[in-house]
Amino acid sequence: QVQVVESGGGVVQSGGSLKLTCTASTRIFTAIAWWRQAPGKEREFVAQWNNDDTIDYSNSVQGRFTISRDNLKTMMYLQMTNLKPEDTAVYYCHIPFYTLWGQGTQVTVSS
Repeated sequence: QVQVVESGGGVVQSGGSLKLTCTASTRIFTAIAWWRQAPGKEREFVAQWNNDDTIDYSNSVQGRFTISRDNLKTMMYLQMTNLKPEDTAVYYCHIPFYTLWGQGTQVTVSS
């Protein structure tokens, strides 16, 4: 059974940076994605590394966040820079092919 675990969340001041990591229990050769859910809001798309190696970002994080993955395809990352209070959310690793979600990692940005 494939599993993913997120790590790297924390509390950071506005304008700061954090790097999230998603560790998979097996090699992932399909699309990988990051989503987030803020308190009282629906889960929303953040970024996706597609099967053809193209990358999509939501408008709200374009230019500030970078998704990447390691060559072994067991690790996925989300580098977040110039963080804003509205980025505060639980961030989830998502593997669409397996309809798989991690347990999430909390990111809190203070103003």
